[in-house]
Amino acid sequence: MVTRDELPAPREGLVVAHFLTVRDVAVSRQFYADVFGGQVVLAENPAVVRVANSWIIMNPGGGPTPDKPDITLTPPEPGDPVSAFLNVRVADLAAFYADARAKGAQFLTEPLDRKAELRCYLRDPDGYLVEVGQATGMLHGVFADPPASSS
Repeated sequence: MVTRDELPAPREGLVVAHFLTVRDVAVSRQFYADVFGGQVVLAENPAVVRVANSWIIMNPGGGPTPDKPDITLTPPEPGDPVSAFLNVRVADLAAFYADARAKGAQFLTEPLDRKAELRCYLRDPDGYLVEVGQATGMLHGVFADPPASSS
């Protein structure tokens, strides 16, 4: 039996969890459990994986429901623009990167030094973008350069 403390169900206040519309719940659930060391709290309907101090909730897509009329949930298609992504912060990016690659994760690039942080990106089985970063320079007052002006 799942306990309340394992679920994103606060006794007071609020918690934030991330919902992903997935093609194959079992594949996505296993990815977040393996690559990010998550604990599977619920296997389906919805799948809930606790990752560190957060939860990832996964279910297949579908059409409108009474509480979300005119909304259809679908996983991203290859080539879709990205408007949001999961941001994961780690204590040791090199160790995480090596471990995740050994588990089959495919990164877009190796970790890169961005002055304020080290970071790299990967995609999950449904194509969702995941940033993995480690604070470095920002801990010492060194931040990323501001975006170039578009004027």
